[in-house]
Amino acid sequence: MVSCAPHRIARVYRSALLVRTAAAGCALLALTLTGCGGGVRGTPGGAGLHDPYFPRAGNGGYDVSHYGLTLDYDPGRRHLTGTAVITARAAKDLSAFNLDLVGLDVRSVTVEGRAAWFSRAGQELTVRPHGDLQKGKTFTATVRYSGRPQVVVDPDGSREGWLPTADGALALGEPVGSMAWFPGNHHPSDKAAYDISVTVPEGLRAVSNGELRSETTSGGRTTFRWRTAEPMASYLATVAIGRFEITRSTTRSGLPVYVAVEPSQVRESGAVPARIPEVVEWAERRFGPYPFSSTGAIVGRRADAGYALETQNRPFFPGAPDIGTLVHELAHQWYGDSVTPKSWRDMWLSEAFATYAQWLWDEDHGGRTAQQAFDALQRGGYFADAAGDGAVWSFPPAEPVDAAHISGRPVYERGAMVLHKIRRAVGDHAFDGIVRGWAAAHRHGNADTADFTAYVEKKAPGTDFGAIWADWLYGDGKPTGP
Repeated sequence: MVSCAPHRIARVYRSALLVRTAAAGCALLALTLTGCGGGVRGTPGGAGLHDPYFPRAGNGGYDVSHYGLTLDYDPGRRHLTGTAVITARAAKDLSAFNLDLVGLDVRSVTVEGRAAWFSRAGQELTVRPHGDLQKGKTFTATVRYSGRPQVVVDPDGSREGWLPTADGALALGEPVGSMAWFPGNHHPSDKAAYDISVTVPEGLRAVSNGELRSETTSGGRTTFRWRTAEPMASYLATVAIGRFEITRSTTRSGLPVYVAVEPSQVRESGAVPARIPEVVEWAERRFGPYPFSSTGAIVGRRADAGYALETQNRPFFPGAPDIGTLVHELAHQWYGDSVTPKSWRDMWLSEAFATYAQWLWDEDHGGRTAQQAFDALQRGGYFADAAGDGAVWSFPPAEPVDAAHISGRPVYERGAMVLHKIRRAVGDHAFDGIVRGWAAAHRHGNADTADFTAYVEKKAPGTDFGAIWADWLYGDGKPTGP
């Protein structure tokens, strides 16, 4: 992400309990979720994963492997009708499980084709299947819902969720905004494949992640079907609805490039489609094979959002991006999208790599070197104002002070300085191997800071990284010395 921090405040909604009769004298209680007749062997899954900054995000007890989302949107009424088919595996014997969903009205829930009891409390949709789900069982839950999706506001004040635009809508999810438009396990540690079908009025386009499988029009409405086969964290899922102009091309290796540009931005964005293959090919030389089956971009109006975001396969930009922003978001496809943080505390593993990619691009294209960028930050003068320079040292990259700071300056620039310190300690050749190897070792997976420091130490066993970790990664204030 560039320009803003994504962390959102989930609003609390009045709990609605649906009680159904299973047998004479037997009822479901919302708080206990106790089955009729006793003898319940399973236990409820967790209502959160205890993320250090978003403790209610995600849910315990199961792992999602696939989301099948069927959406129908009416921009005039700002009304969304959706069906989410969620395929998951029970990680333990489950008597109930939770999904994250803020706002919207749930019409029905089924598990394995049978009606399930459910209740709502804030962002938690609690589901009680007809029978327990045994550990290791793969099951399917279907949720039918509708309503006006909400804009979610971050602790840092930025907006995400389902954002209305001049002629459609834009769905952005970092860190928890995706729960505004579909129910799911909304934490970066649970990645899944996606099939997203979006029906909109004829004349509009619906752009999403992955590859466009089909486009059909009937009765004045058009349905776009998108598929993302590689694992994706829910915060990276997107839907952009509008009167986009589409450009299709390929890189020299044959990788499909799909770019959607809002008509008012076409003239200003003319160079974007041409530069994406160039940046991707450069990044492959630096970071290894591109991790997904297509690439591209969505360019919206500047008023649509206050930040660019690394939505998987197809980063979003509010207006035509400059080359640095384009490099940053495309580098995220390796670091952040393919290698995804285990928790929001590990945000620096995403943003520091993307920031350092910008430094490397400049270095490789006759601009400022990474060493010069490092020196400018260390002495001050990197930013246009003293406040920006000072903010770099306000907290350690690996330990943001709270949810409002997970996209602060230390996460980006000081995190990039950590990477440069590693480069200086091991030399360019070994550093290139670390950067490429890290992307390969955790391809399509999750990793945290401890995983990274252990990986670096393993790859350079003769180097002492103690001072880098203690002073630059975890230390308070500005480190002394070069």
